[in-house]
Amino acid sequence: MLLSARLIPPPLRTARRLPLLAALACALPLLAGEAHAQRVERGARPGAFDFYVLALSWSPGFCELEGRADRRDQCAVGRKHGFVVHGLWPQYERGYPRECAAMPRVPSRQAMNVAAGIFPEQGLARHQWRVHGTCSGQTPEAYFRDTARARDRVTIPPALHGLPGDRVASPAEVERAFIAANPGLQPDMIATACQRGRLKEVRICLSRDLSGFRVCPEVDRSGCRDRNVTIDAPE
Repeated sequence: MLLSARLIPPPLRTARRLPLLAALACALPLLAGEAHAQRVERGARPGAFDFYVLALSWSPGFCELEGRADRRDQCAVGRKHGFVVHGLWPQYERGYPRECAAMPRVPSRQAMNVAAGIFPEQGLARHQWRVHGTCSGQTPEAYFRDTARARDRVTIPPALHGLPGDRVASPAEVERAFIAANPGLQPDMIATACQRGRLKEVRICLSRDLSGFRVCPEVDRSGCRDRNVTIDAPE
């Protein structure tokens, strides 16, 4: 059953409580509620990777968890962001590279003009270039254009547009909604990320040339293991 048919309003005062086991799981040192950490290779050779992960942050969840405390612009009241681009990440079949060598660390003003409208904040665009874009083998301008291409390749499910209030759903329901909205996307090509019982992100695997979705077993296995998550409504 698709997300739109299963989303239910959380009960008053109890919607944000996790079952004991889920709360204990969230207390473990795992990244965003994921099942295991991936191998990271710093200073790798640019362009030597297998596929991309497009990370789409659920902005209300991110803001509730950490963005407001950091006074992020994207979390200002009235923004009403839903899914926004977190980043386009070069990935290995096992693990991923970051902060690759022999690439400019700071994108030019021209590159930042390309990034405008792709990321919710310029600071995030700069960070994504430094950590992930330098591993793409592309110039900053080309990397930001590819990020826009990847974003445009994915359709956000209608059930996740304009939520009138907080909702509760399983990670599998969120993934099924994306699969229904994106022909060719399969369960082993997508993962959700959660933290403290909240939806934080959806990660979708794409081929190097961004022509289509592709399988990514390690990314799929690293997804959220909570039974249900709260999907915070945009504000």
